[in-house]
Amino acid sequence: MTQHLPTLCTGHDADGRLAALVAGRLDDPFAFLGRHCGDGDDIIRVFMPGARTVTLINAAPARATGRHAHLTQWPMEQAHPGGVFIGHIPTGTPYRLRVAWDSGMQETEDAYAFGPLLGDFDLHLISHGEHQDLYRVLGAHVMDIDGVAGVRFAVWAPNARHVSVVGNFNMWDGRRHPMRLRHDHGIWELFIPRIGAGEAYKFEICDAQGRLLPLKADPLAFAAEVAPATASIVVPSIDFDWSDDAWMRTRGARQDIAAPVSIYEVHAGSWRHTQAGHVNWDELRLTLLPYVLEMGFTHIELLPIAEYPFGGSWGYQPLGLFAPSARFGPPDHFARFVNACHMAGVGIILDWVPAHFPTDPHGLARFDGSALYEHADPREGYHPDWNTLIYNNGRREVSGFLIASALFWLRQYHIDALRVDAVASMLYRDYSRDPGAWVPNIYGGRENLETIAFLRHLNATIAVRCPGAITIAEESTQWPGVTRAVSEGGLGFTFKWNMGWMHDTLDYMGHDPMYRRYHHNEMTFGLLYGFSEHFILPLSHDEVVHGKGSLLRRMPGDTWQKHANLRAYLAFMWGHPGKKLLFMGGELAQQEEWNHAAQLAWQQMETPEGNGVRRLVQDLNHLYRTCPALHLWDSWPEGFVWLIGDDRENSVFAWARQAAHGPMVMIVCNMTPVPRHGYRIGVPHAGTWREILNTDASLYGGSNMGNYGAIQACPDAAHGHACSVTVSLPPLGTLFFQHEGDRTI
Repeated sequence: MTQHLPTLCTGHDADGRLAALVAGRLDDPFAFLGRHCGDGDDIIRVFMPGARTVTLINAAPARATGRHAHLTQWPMEQAHPGGVFIGHIPTGTPYRLRVAWDSGMQETEDAYAFGPLLGDFDLHLISHGEHQDLYRVLGAHVMDIDGVAGVRFAVWAPNARHVSVVGNFNMWDGRRHPMRLRHDHGIWELFIPRIGAGEAYKFEICDAQGRLLPLKADPLAFAAEVAPATASIVVPSIDFDWSDDAWMRTRGARQDIAAPVSIYEVHAGSWRHTQAGHVNWDELRLTLLPYVLEMGFTHIELLPIAEYPFGGSWGYQPLGLFAPSARFGPPDHFARFVNACHMAGVGIILDWVPAHFPTDPHGLARFDGSALYEHADPREGYHPDWNTLIYNNGRREVSGFLIASALFWLRQYHIDALRVDAVASMLYRDYSRDPGAWVPNIYGGRENLETIAFLRHLNATIAVRCPGAITIAEESTQWPGVTRAVSEGGLGFTFKWNMGWMHDTLDYMGHDPMYRRYHHNEMTFGLLYGFSEHFILPLSHDEVVHGKGSLLRRMPGDTWQKHANLRAYLAFMWGHPGKKLLFMGGELAQQEEWNHAAQLAWQQMETPEGNGVRRLVQDLNHLYRTCPALHLWDSWPEGFVWLIGDDRENSVFAWARQAAHGPMVMIVCNMTPVPRHGYRIGVPHAGTWREILNTDASLYGGSNMGNYGAIQACPDAAHGHACSVTVSLPPLGTLFFQHEGDRTI
């Protein structure tokens, strides 16, 4: 594209531009480099530091005719010893550059011969935070422009004075590839010909005062070097040849509030190790997926896999919100893993972190020399708990960036659900802050109005753009309407982690059974609010780290009692209203708390106790998925009735679950090591109640005390019901009984 500008090849102005170019401080490289109109011909200027000679080569097809067709090359003159070359060429003649280096000859197109790259509508959407396919325009994209193969780079840095692309292709020299600024939008762009996938790159940025910042990774990179290296990587394509159409059409029903949703939470880096270290996506496809299928889980939830610099953060301090971590293989291998899971009928949930980001100098912190992604005021922009920076959701470009990230995972990688981390920290301006260390909202309150608007916009957008996908909030407070529809004034999440249930019940289970009578309400309190939201019951990674011990270690008693307690507790959870989530290792009765640098204690599968707990979880998942009463009305109070909720002296709990169809299921828990024979429970229906699960079965490592397969209801009234049953309750055991009929309460 010819630029009709003065020749700028002589005089003080030209000398100043030459000096600025050689120093890497030329503000508008396209106004000087590339093609410009001269007197009767075109002037070409290039910057090739270290080149011996540069020659312009006629790039027109050989059949071209005209008075200059016989000319095929024009030597360029060196205008500055720093590497600036100037040449003349007949007006409009297409050209390439032939560059002689000490190491050999190179032929390439001129990066500064290409016009503006991004369209005005794209730029408009970016500036208004509404470009939901932001990853299609920013970042690094392999493409052809005018028949020339190369990579288009684009980055948002509105307060920078100068931005360059650097990489191995230009010896990390920020002077060689300065970018064009689209002034009204703060977007810098450049097409570099004849480079491709696999190139490592960063951005060299000068702030508004001309100070050089640390090299920055691309916020829209689709891949990165393996940590601790930090460069971004050009990928061949962000598209994948999917074969999961059947899954995508049906996943909405598979993860609906009425569906059986049982989640296996996984830290990919510590699930299983090989001789080379932790496994990659292909190995997880061949090992984790069959294990999940065998265990009967419906979903795998991955701790954050968006690229992160510090392994000890478990991924919860990410910097590459569009890049699967290179720790586990290239992006297309991750897509292959997801595709295989879908083909096998397993959903994938990603932990996604829009609350904050780390301060690493190569990342988003003061990206263009200003507080661009974060709040400028540390009372809003710094998180004291995690030494991280908080996204400024009040800035439309930032909220647009985050929503584009969410859509990227859901659309490009067919992710089925995003579990949004640390929602409570986003909702409250005074979260974990002392008085005076936070800024009230415009009404003087503590609610973060900008984040509320962002979360609603996020969930409303996902509902439209990603049919069948869901969102899950890790929200630990009593914020109202987390799972209420946006149209009804809620935040619009599909599910919410029930953190209160988790903390209360784990606290109860940690007490010696002798004292559990004094903490009885901790097991029942969750049902007072259990239907106020659509809940997931989590036994998550956070409960087995930082000195808390493993689930098994948190149980009191000797070895037998610890395992019996854990079995009874897991069955209590699977019988309780709410979807299920278990962190890896819990099903193995792992003795040591989770260590992100080591694999799970797979040797526990070889012990009767560990294998017994694993088989119990397998059977619980089977019952949960096949008994409508255990999942269909998870979110409605009509699906639950207490039978015995007040026997604190014996630490016994009994309730029934029902649904619109299918037989009723009764769950009875004895949370002491005392066997109880002839224990009477009022039940809604006469007839046979078949024992379908007993955590004390010898199959699971128990004492095998039970009820010979079934009990009969008699017409003796009890607990407000016309019928009752007498049962034998094993020590530290949970029993499931299914009514031999299809009636409801």
